[in-house]
Amino acid sequence: MLAWLNRYLPLLIALSVVLMLAQFLRQVWPSSGTVQQWQAAVGAFLHRYGWFFLAFGVMFSALAAAAWAHARDRAPDWVYRFIPMDILDRLTQKKAIEEAAADMDQKAVMLDADGLAAALRAKVVGQDPVCNDLAPQLRRRLALTQRSRPVGVFLFAGPPGTGKTYLAKVLAKELGRKLLHFDMAQFAAGSHSATQLFGMTKGYVGSDSYGKLTGGLRDHPEAVVLLDEIEKAHPEVMKGFLTAWNDGFVTEASDGKQIATTRAIFVLTSNAATDALSQLQKDLGSDADALRQASVNALREHAFAPEALNRIDRIFVFKSLDGMDVARVCALEMEAMIEGYGMQVAAGGIDADIIIQLMQRYRRLGTAASSRDIVRSLEESIADSLIGARQAGYDTIELRMEDGKVKARAFKQPVA
Repeated sequence: MLAWLNRYLPLLIALSVVLMLAQFLRQVWPSSGTVQQWQAAVGAFLHRYGWFFLAFGVMFSALAAAAWAHARDRAPDWVYRFIPMDILDRLTQKKAIEEAAADMDQKAVMLDADGLAAALRAKVVGQDPVCNDLAPQLRRRLALTQRSRPVGVFLFAGPPGTGKTYLAKVLAKELGRKLLHFDMAQFAAGSHSATQLFGMTKGYVGSDSYGKLTGGLRDHPEAVVLLDEIEKAHPEVMKGFLTAWNDGFVTEASDGKQIATTRAIFVLTSNAATDALSQLQKDLGSDADALRQASVNALREHAFAPEALNRIDRIFVFKSLDGMDVARVCALEMEAMIEGYGMQVAAGGIDADIIIQLMQRYRRLGTAASSRDIVRSLEESIADSLIGARQAGYDTIELRMEDGKVKARAFKQPVA
């Protein structure tokens, strides 16, 4: 409306003045009489209101000239100090931009589900069924042009160290979305936890800045929101998430603004009911619907909030790693550890005996096993060697088993 008024302001002013003048003349002009009487009336009128006509003529001429110049993109900048004008009206074709913006807002995202599933499988070891199910779920939800809830609220459940958090990170990267990662164990103590995520009520210390979640979604509305170990969240925190998942917005406490969640993807991870879910995965892994229903019941029995379960779109149960999958994950973790020290692993540079030893430890730990924990224990034994090699300017590492201990050998790769 404002843009329309700006565009036609000169015409509106001129039309208003003309209508007022016509009404005035209708009241003072003699309805009958001689020519002399008419001339006397006109003379009296001009004598009394001539200055008005002069001012009106100058103003109308100026406005008409400004409108003419604006229509041909020739108006000087000072004109817009007196006539407020949307910068898009002034500098470009606003209508075309409005149409394009509306089209972008309504345009569905057509996701290549097969390509996404393949990319996820290539990076997340041992969870092919989850990757194959997640990709089409996202494709269907992203294809919707109108949503009153988030794109998806997904729960990744299963034993620790099976790739739940890692899959969420890979998903964000593959979709080209910002990852907002929250460890819910840090938001388990009292109502203060809710203020960290959703902001502080106005008038209290800290109310001049947004919460971590509301601020993140304000700046990145299409983010992947990763809520690690959601079962540890304080009940007040869960209330905020229930609104975000059910109503399509979350309220920032500092200013009361509603931050939309309809373009975000929420990924929840949980280690609750690990044994029960692992058994269900083995028994019902081929029947996704039956596995979901049984998983909901198992999580409810382990004190998982029913109101949260009712708002989750899909539960993906991760299976425990076994066999060669354990070996692959251990190798990936070791490579990531070494890259963290600014070096790389040589081709064939990890002794097979090291991987075998890690696999044996993983099996002994059972459901408590985590490949990350196992590799961290290995890191403790070679960290000093890695630091020394980096300081000496080496860039490539080999790991060998010697006398029952892991030894790191560093060298420089020749420049091609």
